[in-house]
Amino acid sequence: MQDQLPETSNVQGELGRMQLAWLAAAILVVSTGYGALMPLLPTWLALARPDAAASDIADHVGFITGVYAFGVLMGAPFWGLVSDRVGRKPILIMGLAGYVASLLLLLAPSLAGLSGLYALRCTSGFFVAAVIPVVSALIAEHTRPWQRARRFAWLGAVSLIGFLFGPWLNAAADWISQGALRGISAPQVVVVLSALLGAATMAGQIWTLPHSPKTPPSSRPEHVSDKAEGFAALCGLDTLVMFALSGFEVGIMLQGQQHPDLSSRQVSMMFAECSLVMLGVNAVLFFSELLERTPPRKLICVGLLLAITGLALLAWHRAEAWMYLGVSLTSAGTGLVLPVIAYVAAGAERDRLGVTMGGLAAASSVGQIVGSAVGGWLFGVAAQHSYGWLTAPLVAILALVLLRPALWARQPSPQLQP
Repeated sequence: MQDQLPETSNVQGELGRMQLAWLAAAILVVSTGYGALMPLLPTWLALARPDAAASDIADHVGFITGVYAFGVLMGAPFWGLVSDRVGRKPILIMGLAGYVASLLLLLAPSLAGLSGLYALRCTSGFFVAAVIPVVSALIAEHTRPWQRARRFAWLGAVSLIGFLFGPWLNAAADWISQGALRGISAPQVVVVLSALLGAATMAGQIWTLPHSPKTPPSSRPEHVSDKAEGFAALCGLDTLVMFALSGFEVGIMLQGQQHPDLSSRQVSMMFAECSLVMLGVNAVLFFSELLERTPPRKLICVGLLLAITGLALLAWHRAEAWMYLGVSLTSAGTGLVLPVIAYVAAGAERDRLGVTMGGLAAASSVGQIVGSAVGGWLFGVAAQHSYGWLTAPLVAILALVLLRPALWARQPSPQLQP
């Protein structure tokens, strides 16, 4: 017999407000942890390798960031597949528990050593991969189709808010380490706060979430090739958009090398602008019915055109005003396409939701890893014009979207649990 949802659900089969809040908290916690821990990597590396040169530290920061994304790449398809078989709740709990454990081991980075830091960040990424796709799958299978678009836009906004909140967690840790917990270093306070947030969220999932029943593989063979082709197209689109977005972000980071008059504060403002514009796009999708009323293919085309225009402006105009406009357009375009991809994927059959969301998370990781590496290389070779080269994959996928409209149609909506 299938388990029934708790009484917090207002409609049978749907998630209640408390359940949705805890699911959003899971996304918020892992995003905040990522944003808060990234600035601590140089400090931990200096403890692990006290004799290392500054250039070596910089190299290791990049490599460890890539190792985290590699952990997500390895974990997302695995956890998605397992959640389709054993249910979402135990996998989500396991992911949060592993995330908290990998954080607590960072309290003594000097004992872990360099190889230990690599292993811990890869492990953290592996367990985070059990959180994001599973939360997406839970919301997709427990949400009425007419509500799904807003909830996915809401999840995207929560993720961006978490990333923006990370630096504030660092500021709070500095204040705590100088006051109430004097004698404990600020990085240790950040780790403890991040772990406490993760543990509290895990307790919330245990308390509120439904036990999703095991789902046997579908026996319906119709249109299997079409579905596989559509899923491959979504993953390809996700990979290429994340590739361009990651290369674009690396380019912003390296702007100071090409523009001596561009201060670090201005570069930081461009990063903040990128996050805020993407957050604004998610807010528009949440408060409007744009996703429900507009064919996904049209929104994807608009988003790709905005991103291509923004990158072209960054490639050919060096005036500060044009650069800010280019950052806004690129952020708006990518910030529009990514929620549309998640929304289309959410219509997959219930017994494939975990695999679908896990596959998308893995595709994003591939784009992030390759885009960051290629973006850094391109900027070293072509400088400002590297932004122009980043438009190439977007132009190619835009042509595919225009030529193969059937690939971007909404998939059949999964039925809510009885």
